[in-house]
Amino acid sequence: MKYLVTGAAGFIGAAVCQRLLEGGFEVVGIDNINDYYDIDLKHARLNKIESNKFTFVELDIADRDAISALFKAQRFDRVIHLAAQAGVRYSIENPHAYADSNLVGHLNILEGCRQEEVAHLIYASSSSVYGLNEKTPFETSDSVDHPISFYAATKKSNELMAHSYSHLYDLPTTGLRFFTVYGPWGRPDMAPYIFTKKILNGETIDVNNNGDMWRDFTYIDDIVEGIVRIADVVPTRDATWKVESGNPASSSAPYAVYNIGHGSPINLMSFIEAIEEALGVEAKKNFREMQAGDVYKTFADTADLFEATGYKPKVGVQEGVAQLVKWYKAFYVK
Repeated sequence: MKYLVTGAAGFIGAAVCQRLLEGGFEVVGIDNINDYYDIDLKHARLNKIESNKFTFVELDIADRDAISALFKAQRFDRVIHLAAQAGVRYSIENPHAYADSNLVGHLNILEGCRQEEVAHLIYASSSSVYGLNEKTPFETSDSVDHPISFYAATKKSNELMAHSYSHLYDLPTTGLRFFTVYGPWGRPDMAPYIFTKKILNGETIDVNNNGDMWRDFTYIDDIVEGIVRIADVVPTRDATWKVESGNPASSSAPYAVYNIGHGSPINLMSFIEAIEEALGVEAKKNFREMQAGDVYKTFADTADLFEATGYKPKVGVQEGVAQLVKWYKAFYVK
């Protein structure tokens, strides 16, 4: 079986490629290696993937003709679409980058899957789609019609676009709403990496909402296991499903959406304390107000994902943070 993994040089993408290769699959990875963050880290992630079943192509998903040619040439069985312009705050500064990658790029992937009859498209959505929701835990049956960042709006759009292709063209699609992912090889724009770097360097960290925030921190290995397992759960049509009574995360079309997270939110201060403990250094803290685009609490209800795959996350924060710190020191501290 041949997989396409988009965003293969990314944090989650590189880990998914490695896991699929370990499972004996053939994998083609694509990424445009943009400079949103350190490209050396992206190349390092790719360099640690060693397999004669892995092919990497530097390619932008917004390039319609190139994506079409790739699909025609490779004939993928499944696609795991993780490429996107990431970051909530950056979407406030540069929304056009999100339109190009997350909307045009997503459409190009959908069209490639349709034209070449891919058996299953798994794509990245985000917990950010829950927006102004205050009820927790977040359930896939909740309304997600009020995003508070343009990034979140593009991810909600991805789900709507996928549904239209599932309905019109019988393309099986599964969206995964990721909750805060952390661990070795993580993204430099995310809090776990930023906190680790600044605390180790003796710099002051910014603590939003004066530390009164909660995140469903989920370790990378748990995320990858969930992705690989759900790839085997191909949605099918359900003639009995009705809009009036059905869950919006399912459909009469071959379409599904799941939360993928740990399912147990951690207070921000507790997470910082875990980093301090792993580093053996107390952080210098600047407490400040909530920032634009932030939400107070994320909390995933993952019951439907467990029912579909039989898998629950296993790695707790203390263990996960220890692995993050161990990697960071090995990679950056010479």
